[in-house]
Amino acid sequence: MEKFESKIDLWFILFLALIFGGILVRSAYDQNWIGFSIILLVVIFIAYMFSTTFYIIENKKLRIKCGIFFNLSIEIKGIKKVSESYNIISSPALSFDRLEILYNKFDTVLISPKDKIRFIEAIKKNNPEVEIKIKEKIYK
Repeated sequence: MEKFESKIDLWFILFLALIFGGILVRSAYDQNWIGFSIILLVVIFIAYMFSTTFYIIENKKLRIKCGIFFNLSIEIKGIKKVSESYNIISSPALSFDRLEILYNKFDTVLISPKDKIRFIEAIKKNNPEVEIKIKEKIYK
């Protein structure tokens, strides 16, 4: 079993901290404890999502996990192509430095493993047929 943590963009953390931190401070200053509690729960939920976003390669399958909402298992033999992407569409990725995985016939998913090279090597080890397109190079 190999586990890959999601890369997290620092600017994303700072942005969320600024927004939610400001709302929490303002709610506390106004003594709006209901609003404070709701925002605090949102912050806890976001922290939970950050801590439970990862990718596991085990038993010839890629498992993509993001909190309680996203749990996908893909047969590695079904992966056709892995390529770099900066697509901002919602996905189980905490960075815009992403990999797009094309699997089955037309299915895709975006992920952001911290160690992309090790991740790609693990995929290639399980499926040597997968096409890898990184930095304008195509590896076969």
